[in-house]
Amino acid sequence: MACVRVCPADAVAVEGALVRIIDDACTRCGLCLPACPHDAIEAIGDVPRALELVLSGRAALILSVECAVYFYPATPEQVVNACYAAGFRSVHRGVLGDELVAHEYMALWADRDWGTMIRSTCPVVVQTVRQQYPELIPYLAPVATPVAAEARYLKRLYGVGTPIVYAGVCLTEGGGDVDAAITFDELAGLLRRRDIAVAEQPAYFTRVPEERRRHWSVAGGLPRDLLLEETQASRRFRKVRGLGGLAAMARAVAVDRLDLGFVDILPCEGCLDHPLLGPRDELFKRREIVGATEPPRARGPVVEETVAIGVQVAEAFSISTNGHGPQKEAVEGILREIGLAPNGKPWDCGACGYPTCRAFASAAALGRTTLKSCPPYLDKTAKQAQLQAAVDGLTGLATYRVLRDRLASEVARSDRTGDPFAVLFVDLDNFKQVNDQYGHEAGNEVLRTAARDCTSHIRSTDLAARYGGDEFVLVLVRTRADGAVGVADKVRATVEQRGRGLGYPEGLVTVSIGVAEFVPGRGPESEDVLVAADRALYRAKAAGRNQVATGETLK
Repeated sequence: MACVRVCPADAVAVEGALVRIIDDACTRCGLCLPACPHDAIEAIGDVPRALELVLSGRAALILSVECAVYFYPATPEQVVNACYAAGFRSVHRGVLGDELVAHEYMALWADRDWGTMIRSTCPVVVQTVRQQYPELIPYLAPVATPVAAEARYLKRLYGVGTPIVYAGVCLTEGGGDVDAAITFDELAGLLRRRDIAVAEQPAYFTRVPEERRRHWSVAGGLPRDLLLEETQASRRFRKVRGLGGLAAMARAVAVDRLDLGFVDILPCEGCLDHPLLGPRDELFKRREIVGATEPPRARGPVVEETVAIGVQVAEAFSISTNGHGPQKEAVEGILREIGLAPNGKPWDCGACGYPTCRAFASAAALGRTTLKSCPPYLDKTAKQAQLQAAVDGLTGLATYRVLRDRLASEVARSDRTGDPFAVLFVDLDNFKQVNDQYGHEAGNEVLRTAARDCTSHIRSTDLAARYGGDEFVLVLVRTRADGAVGVADKVRATVEQRGRGLGYPEGLVTVSIGVAEFVPGRGPESEDVLVAADRALYRAKAAGRNQVATGETLK
């Protein structure tokens, strides 16, 4: 389950042969897409809504700079021209949002008293913190994502009712400020539906382009001056890549009470490293393509100050919870079902896709997976099934299947070594009367007692099996008939004595036993010695019951 293993939000539910994404838990990080070997997971945006807005002719498009990579070798100019031809009223490159957010971060950086601040430009990081690490929420920089900031700016610029469409690699961008978010795949499909070929567009802007230059920011929304702190090894700046770093940060600030400074955390190396754009080993190629399309930096601010004044760039983050956490009792019950490894600790093998057994149990308690995905549990149940097939549930003796295999094995061994063996066929004489007069539970207790009496007089190398109903078979290895008769008489006497001890009338709980000996020679089938013992049993019953009788020796 590679998709389960890589999902940091535990949002992949496994139901038999089906895999389902839990929408409420999914942070849209995209890690599951390249991890799935079956290409069964697809990123889906709101294409119908986006198409509706395009057809209205009123929608503004925020087109992230990564489009230069996706549509390559088509130029950004051709892509922008195609979007205008499709019906967008304006096409922006995400620069304005980056500039607004970068300006806010510059103001925060100037205040040196905040102790710990976590970068909040990536919605995947923000969602993960809100869902899994609420103790880090107070440390999130109170700044909106660049797309959300740009959407607010455009609504302020064009009017509150202006619909905003975002096209990029991260469908979480923008949140409620964006009316429709789509992937580059879906944007390309939308253009095809409008009969627009990107490659056939002019290689120059057919309209005066919206602002593409940057003044303060770099792609992603951080100020360029702030990133210079990394090169100077500043103790106020820490760079973290990967959501796995959040756990250590949570401990550092909540338990160890450490000030971490500004933490530049992203789930990957920026949007150009997003799984939807391709393999990681092509990251530098993608950076080269985008870098070649970047215009020179502006000497002054590129946002209109009169518009920006009315745009709320600050953001407050709340705890995200759906109230459907796993019940502790359910989790503990599933852990008991799984059991412990031979070292007495949880298995934590990771074969189920979860890092620990407890994480798996929590997901199972929420219905996101089942015990069928747990190899240690499956191995345990297989062994239990094998044991149940080999051991009679009522008496604890071997089953008929084990008896049959053992007899065949003993015949072969006897033919090979020349050693004889004996078979005792044991039958409770008045078992039906016990059931009729004292009830079935009393009959079950008599069966269990008789089984214990049978095993108490044989060796560990011998076998005691329940043949069926009230009949038992004992296989005594390397034993002649006279020795087997002695064992049979001990069993008979013990059962009779036990019946009296249980309070039953004299002679009600007794057994008749037939004895047969196998001597190697022609090597008859294993059933023949069993038939001989059964015939001897009938002779014992005919002689008055509570008897031991012998049959012919098989040669």
